[in-house]
Amino acid sequence: MDFRAPYHKSCSTISSDAHLSRHQSLEEEFERAKAAVESDTEFWDKMQAEWEELARRNWLTENEQSQIPSSVSPHEKGYYFHTDNPYKDLPNAFEEGLKKSREGDLPNAVLMLEAAVLQDPHDSEAWQVLGTTQAENENEQAAIVSLQRCLELHPNNLPALMALAVSLTNTGMRHDACEALLRWLRHNPKYKQLLKGKPHLVASPNKRKMSHVSTIGSALLPDVKELFLEAVQHNSDSIDPDLQTGLGVLYNLSGEFSKAVDAFNTALSVRPEDYLLWNRLGATLANGDRSEEAVEAYTRALELQPGFIRSRYNLGITCINLGAHREAASNFLTALSLQRKSQSRQQSHQVMSGNIWAALRIALSMMDQPELFQAANIGDLDLLMKAFNLDI
Repeated sequence: MDFRAPYHKSCSTISSDAHLSRHQSLEEEFERAKAAVESDTEFWDKMQAEWEELARRNWLTENEQSQIPSSVSPHEKGYYFHTDNPYKDLPNAFEEGLKKSREGDLPNAVLMLEAAVLQDPHDSEAWQVLGTTQAENENEQAAIVSLQRCLELHPNNLPALMALAVSLTNTGMRHDACEALLRWLRHNPKYKQLLKGKPHLVASPNKRKMSHVSTIGSALLPDVKELFLEAVQHNSDSIDPDLQTGLGVLYNLSGEFSKAVDAFNTALSVRPEDYLLWNRLGATLANGDRSEEAVEAYTRALELQPGFIRSRYNLGITCINLGAHREAASNFLTALSLQRKSQSRQQSHQVMSGNIWAALRIALSMMDQPELFQAANIGDLDLLMKAFNLDI
């Protein structure tokens, strides 16, 4: 499942913005489906298949590298940096990027953190914060690459492992998400003893894939979930919000959404101001067809962090599910406007998420306003902001 909000009619993940050009093949479908999109099952099934295909592909694979925009360049095992970064020589780029990230200025935080890792490619903390910031900025595949690089440099980084598990869950990589959570337990001093006597779980992932034990593929999920439940019992005298977060992720993966809601609410009892947890609770409620409650959770996340683009996007999706199409479009436009507020104006289009543009086109198609749908087709954000009386 997914910590992005699911569509009611196609509970699927959606591709990263690196695949924006792939959505162009769907535009004729949008045009034909505008009048009957809400009841056109075939249309939604086709959209679901497209999104699932894109979500599972590696970010800018080798056969796509000819399509890389001129404003980005490859570096560090698959991460692509903007070449016109105005902060590339900024002193204390990491500290400034961390500050911007905490303030909710995600586009400029990304540029500053990219500058930091270019200045010191071995700075694992900078890679970690870049990864978590990209996830909040609705750029999941960039988040995964960054977090994986962090863990190459610092294998027992527990926050990075948990963040990676969430991002892998969002892209439908169930087995890899379970592996990340298993590593989280194995490197956690409080719980690592739970793996004693379980050699098939202590073995390296590569050895596990080569074996014939029951942990191959998604069958790893019940083993890891059992370990997390054992850890909860082991820690019964107090609440570990990170442990509850991992359990919530696992319950999402197994489709036990009510239990996942309980886990995230338990974590929130310790960290009531954690906007990431509120967003994960919202997505879990949405996955469990509890859209009205999801809106409340997303709204709380945005109260705590107004610049949280992922949560703004999720709120828009949930508005679509509730039939509030104008409100959905307004949330998508706000998210795109936040992403565009980058000091590097030449590459502002590249920092805007293809996921959000695609969702915006869906919302506009349901409103049956062809002129606005066409504006979204050509990426005319200014015209759309004016049409919805939003600040530019």
